[in-house]
Amino acid sequence: MSSNHTASELAELFDTLDDERKASLFDYAEFLQSKGGLVQKEIGVPLDVPRPEVETVVGAVKRLKLTYPMIGSMTVFSTASSLMTEHMVNGRDVTDVIDEMEKLFEESFEKLLKDNE
Repeated sequence: MSSNHTASELAELFDTLDDERKASLFDYAEFLQSKGGLVQKEIGVPLDVPRPEVETVVGAVKRLKLTYPMIGSMTVFSTASSLMTEHMVNGRDVTDVIDEMEKLFEESFEKLLKDNE
């Protein structure tokens, strides 16, 4: 049996539900998942997007999103935002911030691989 429905369609439906029905839908999804027959998602490998000699923090985020397309933005959003703020507001060195962002994305990728085993 094949379905033409997408995750975004499900998310749109989910957004129209009240809290009680959202909880019920989530419970049902967990129930279905517990029954097995899960689809293993292909993670892929990071792309080779070279780091330029001179780069802004925003440019680094764009480059890292291209390098690691398998990592959802929300996975790293909070930490990346904090790092960006440290640079823009507190004047933290751009190279240090970008190095830390690269580490953040790399660790998120490694966790994704481990979780998918």
